[in-house]
Amino acid sequence: MDERELRKEIMGGVRRVVTKVGSSLLVSLGTGLNKGFISQLAGELSGLKTKGVEIVMVSSGAIAAGMERLGLTKRPKAISELQAAAAIGQSSLMHVYEEAFSPWGLKVAQVLITRDDMRDRKRYINARNTLLTLLDLGIIPIINENDSVVVEEIKFGDNDLLAALVTSLVDADLLLILTDTPGLCNGDPHKGGSLIPLVQRVTKKVEAMAQGSQTEIGTGGMASKVGAAKLAARCGVPTVVTGCRDQKVLERVFEGDPMGTLFLAGGQRLTGKKQWIGFTLRPKGRLILDKGAQEAIMKGGKSLLPSGIVAVEGNFGRGDPVSCLDPRKKEFARGLVNYDSRELQQIMRRQSSQIEKVLGYKYTDEVIHRDNLVIL
Repeated sequence: MDERELRKEIMGGVRRVVTKVGSSLLVSLGTGLNKGFISQLAGELSGLKTKGVEIVMVSSGAIAAGMERLGLTKRPKAISELQAAAAIGQSSLMHVYEEAFSPWGLKVAQVLITRDDMRDRKRYINARNTLLTLLDLGIIPIINENDSVVVEEIKFGDNDLLAALVTSLVDADLLLILTDTPGLCNGDPHKGGSLIPLVQRVTKKVEAMAQGSQTEIGTGGMASKVGAAKLAARCGVPTVVTGCRDQKVLERVFEGDPMGTLFLAGGQRLTGKKQWIGFTLRPKGRLILDKGAQEAIMKGGKSLLPSGIVAVEGNFGRGDPVSCLDPRKKEFARGLVNYDSRELQQIMRRQSSQIEKVLGYKYTDEVIHRDNLVIL
C-alpha cells in the first residue's frame, strides 16, 4: 500500500477529530486576531461536519489576543501577567469564533481545562461527559487551557500536549495539528529543509529533527507537536501535522492528499481508563522490578505482586499512580497501587500470602491489578 492509499484508508475511518490551532495562525502582533483565517477555518471545518465528522477544537490565542489588546509586543514572563492577558483575550477570541461559525449555522462552546481536571478521575469523567454531550447536540467545543487561573504546577506547557490528552479524553480517531510550517522537516523549511511525509514511529532520531521554540506570541514549536503525536500514537491514534496557509487544506487532508506529516498510530488502542492512567497522570513514585515480574507483566498480562518488587522510591499513597521500572531502571509500565510506599517497603520481595502477617491486614494480593496497569 502506497502512502496516498494509506492516508485514504486512515481518513476514511475518521468520525471524530481533534483539531489544534496555534497562536501563530490566529494572531499577529500589530494586527490582532486574524479574522480572515478564522473565517476560512470555520468554513473548512463546517465542510467536514456536513460529511459526518465530529469536530473538537483546541485553540491557542487567548494570551496572544490579550497581549494585542494590552499593547504588549513581547510575551510576559510572570504567571500573573499571562493570566491577565488570557482573561482579557479569551472573550475576544470566542466572540470571533462565534461570528465565524454562525454563517454555517454552527454553534460553539468554550471549555477551559487545567491539568488538575485531567488528573482527578471524577473531574476527568465530568469533562468527558460535557464534551460528548456538546457533540451530541451538534455543538463544536473550543478548548483552551484555563490560563486565567492556571499556576505553574498545573500548566500543560503548551496546547499541543493538551490536544493529545483531549484526543484520548473524547476517543477521537485523529489528532490534526494546524501550524505555520509544512510539517516535520529534516531541516529548517525556510533554509531548504524538506518535508517528511510519513513517520511510522517517533524515535529519538525523529525527536532530534524537531526543534522547540518560543515566539513572541506562543510557545512550543515542532518539538511539542512531535511529542503530542507520540502521545497520541501510544493511545492508538494517528496524527497529522500540517501547514494551514492554503485554502482547502482540511479537505485535501481528508481526501488522502500528502499534506503535512502523518504520524502513524502505535499499536492497539487502549481503553479510556488505561489512557488516563498511562498518559494523563503524573507518577508519584517508582517501583523497580526484577526480570521475572517484568516479563510476567509484559508477556503474560499479569498483575504486579509484591514478590517482584526489589525497590520502592518516593512517597505515595494507596491509589496513586506509580512508574514500573525494569532492573536497568527504565520505565516500561504505569499503574495505580493498592498499597502506599510505607507498606510496600515492608512487603516487597515477599509472597502475597505473607502480606497479612507482615502488615496485620491485607487489601488485595496484587500491588497493581492488571486492569489498572498500562504497558508503555
